[in-house]
Amino acid sequence: MCIEGGASRQSGLTLVELVVFIVVIGIAASSVLLVMNYTASRSADPQLRKQALAVAEALLEEVEMSGFTYCDPQDANFLTATGAFVGTNGCASIVENAGPEPGNTRPYDNVNDYVAAYGVPQPIVGDVTGNATLIPAGYSATLLETPETLGGIASGASPASTNVLRLAVTVSYSGGSVTLEGYRTRYAPNFMP
Repeated sequence: MCIEGGASRQSGLTLVELVVFIVVIGIAASSVLLVMNYTASRSADPQLRKQALAVAEALLEEVEMSGFTYCDPQDANFLTATGAFVGTNGCASIVENAGPEPGNTRPYDNVNDYVAAYGVPQPIVGDVTGNATLIPAGYSATLLETPETLGGIASGASPASTNVLRLAVTVSYSGGSVTLEGYRTRYAPNFMP
């Protein structure tokens, strides 16, 4: 039998073309998987940062919500004292100082109770009941209180002469840290800048 028009030609892939195609697809697939692996391994970082930010916000709010008066809130004259001294127009017996008074527990009644001294970072452990539920495992927190001058309100270095505090809460975690800052001004009767 004779075929008109000459020899017929078959269409398709050769073995070499098929192998080259498989190699190219394999390289492309491995590149996509490497990018996905890199992205997935770094995806937990935003979650760690968000959790650290939530802890820092809670701690800063707790400190800012406490009082900042000349006398300890347990003192009979804490609402009327015009200075940090015992006597007329001052405290009845308990002048507010850095560090908690005996028997005080978190949440403290005065911003000065959270630190042992100004300018020294103070570790914060656990929640207001002392449990470690507020600060999860793998996180640590510190509070730094620094006297500042703000808007014409001057501050001295001692708790008795400080009228403005800059509060800095730093929460550290593996791979980074978050610092939130706020200001706390003393409120006391007759205190004007």
